[in-house]
Amino acid sequence: MNSRWQRFRHRLHEIVFEADTWAGRAFDVTLLFLIVLSVLAVILESIPSLQKPYGLLFDRIEWVFTILFTLEYAVRIISIRQPLRYITSFFGLVDLLAILPSYLGLFLFGAHELAAVRILRLLRIFRILKLGEYTAAASLLAYSLRESQAKITVFFVAIFTLVITLGSMMYVVEGHSNGFESIPLSIYWAVITITTVGYGDIVPSTPIGKFIATLIMLLGYVIIAVPTGIVAVSLTAASKKQEISTQACPNCSRQGHDPDAVYCKYCGAKL
Repeated sequence: MNSRWQRFRHRLHEIVFEADTWAGRAFDVTLLFLIVLSVLAVILESIPSLQKPYGLLFDRIEWVFTILFTLEYAVRIISIRQPLRYITSFFGLVDLLAILPSYLGLFLFGAHELAAVRILRLLRIFRILKLGEYTAAASLLAYSLRESQAKITVFFVAIFTLVITLGSMMYVVEGHSNGFESIPLSIYWAVITITTVGYGDIVPSTPIGKFIATLIMLLGYVIIAVPTGIVAVSLTAASKKQEISTQACPNCSRQGHDPDAVYCKYCGAKL
C-alpha cells in the first residue's frame, strides 16, 4: 500500500511540477487558462456598472475558481515530500493568498474588501512561464543579474551621490522663490528629472539652473543605457556556458538544476 501511494504521489508530482511530460504541459496550459479567466473576472467585478446586475454571477464564478485552485493547492501539498517547504515558499504563499479572501468572506465581516488580493493569482503565471522552455531563459537572466550585481551596485551608488549633489546645487542656485524650498525637495526634483519623469511641479528659472537641469536630463538616458549594457554582456557570456534543466525536485519543488545534476542543489534530495 505504501509503495502504491509513493508511486501515486510521484505521478502527481510529475503532472503538477514537471513541464517535460505531456501531462505536465497539459496541466500548465489548463492552469494558465484558469488563472487568466479568474483574474479577468476579478477585474470585471470591480466595474461599478457590472456589480449590480451581475454581482451574483461573479460570486458564483469566483467560488468555482476558488474550489479549483484549492484542489490544486491540496494536490501540490500532497505530491511533495516536504510540504512545509512548499507552503512557506514564495509561490506557496501566493497560492494561499489567491484562495484565502473567499474563505475569509464566510467568517469575517468586511472581508470582501480583500477581494482585490485575488489579483495575486496573476503572479502564478510566472511559475508556469518558469517551466519548460522558459526555465533556461529565466535562470540565465537571474544568473546574469547576480554576476552583474557588484557593477550595478557601484553604478547606482554613483547615481545616488550625483542626485544628492545636483539637488543640493539646485537648492543653492534657484533658492526658495522658485520652488526649491529645501534640499530634500531639490533632491526630489533631481530624481524625477534624472529618471525623465518630469512632473513639472518644480521648474528652474535661472540660466544656471536650466543648464544643470539639461545635464541631469541627459544623464537620465545614461541611467537606462548603462545597466542594460552591463546585464546584456553578462547575459551573453552566461548563455554560452550555462544550460539549465527543467526538472523539479520532488522534495522541495525547486527548479534550475544543471542537466547532469543527480541531487537537488537547494535541499540535497535525489532528483
